[in-house]
Amino acid sequence: MDIPSVKDQVSAEEWQLRVDLAACYRLVAAYGWSDLVFTHISARIPGPEHHFLINPYGLMFDEITASSLVKVDQQCNKVIDSPFPVNPAGFVIHSAVHAAREDVQCVLHTHTRAGVAVSAQKCGVLPLSQQSTFVLASLAYHDYEGVAFREDEKPRLQADMGHANFLVLRNHGLLTVGKSIADAFLSMYTFEATCQIQLAAQAGGELVHVNPLIVKGVSEAMRVQTGGLGGAFVWPSLIRKLDRMDESYKT
Repeated sequence: MDIPSVKDQVSAEEWQLRVDLAACYRLVAAYGWSDLVFTHISARIPGPEHHFLINPYGLMFDEITASSLVKVDQQCNKVIDSPFPVNPAGFVIHSAVHAAREDVQCVLHTHTRAGVAVSAQKCGVLPLSQQSTFVLASLAYHDYEGVAFREDEKPRLQADMGHANFLVLRNHGLLTVGKSIADAFLSMYTFEATCQIQLAAQAGGELVHVNPLIVKGVSEAMRVQTGGLGGAFVWPSLIRKLDRMDESYKT
């Protein structure tokens, strides 16, 4: 697609954020977590304006580039002109989280088969794997209220999420947040693996649950695993992987 570059219209900081967010979309597509054009990843642009970037509605995730991302304010008004619309349902969920969580830069939402399947289970996420312990340490649930395009759902979603970094949207899918795009991506990688492992384990014999005391100490375990860097520890290798596949996300 012939999308004009906006690099000369934004700050260097915003451009890097655009490149990282476009990379995140491409990685979500590469890992098979996309749902045609129907989920979203958003990133808050630093500054007092509370602007954020979200995908152009109608583009597949493997088409998204840094310049095609749409810059909007909290009322979904475009800050930079774009030929693409923004999905109202996606905007409601993401703007609700960004408004309530000043600590969050990135919100990542998926509709994967495994994620939706676990979201429909009454038990929710079970302590069945090492991956699940990281999720359970910061997990919340929000009941399904239909396609999320109503403003009145926002306060209930915000209250349910609280300070959690992982959110099960019942009968709908998964959502993660992070202080960076890298953090949100690593959290979703862990969340998705947790759900896939749970479904595989449930198809077998009797289940063995992880000791609850282990979940309580998992924050320190994650810090050690990533050298205190969180998602930044794996992000450079993911970018190298993506660059070997296709560098067009940087345009």
